[in-house]
Amino acid sequence: MDGDGGRLDRPKARRRSPLPRWDPEAFGKASERIARFLGTGRFIAWMTAFVALWLLWNILAPARLRFDPFPFIFLTLMLSLQASYSAPLILLAQYRQADRDRVNLEQDRKQNERSIADTEFLTREIAALRTGLGEVATRDWLRDQLADLRQGPDGGRSAPRPGGHGEPPAE
Repeated sequence: MDGDGGRLDRPKARRRSPLPRWDPEAFGKASERIARFLGTGRFIAWMTAFVALWLLWNILAPARLRFDPFPFIFLTLMLSLQASYSAPLILLAQYRQADRDRVNLEQDRKQNERSIADTEFLTREIAALRTGLGEVATRDWLRDQLADLRQGPDGGRSAPRPGGHGEPPAE
């Protein structure tokens, strides 16, 4: 056998393709830039100026300098060509944006799931703390209990408290 043609333990040598090779990411970025430009007022202004100059030149210029007479077939061809390239570039840019949106949506969904899990955990922790605090004497509860003790069993009517008006008793 000649060369490595019959060997199965080695990969075949790469064939050279007559077609040009390009980076799909670079091509996608370029198509997005073009699509963004096509969607601006600046593009509309430039295109309007281009068509107006084309029409004015082919109407007002001397007959020997006109290159596209009245039905403006060449202008129609140019605009059709521009539209035939613009539409696929805009679609490509939209597909790339949809892919980015899909990735962002998935990341947002995962973040929301984490936030919900964290919120549920914190809710359980707060509930456990409230349950634990229900068994602890708080400052307000102690004050109420002391006030009840000072007043006595008859509501404080039997004997005046020592110390005057709302002052703590003297020791």
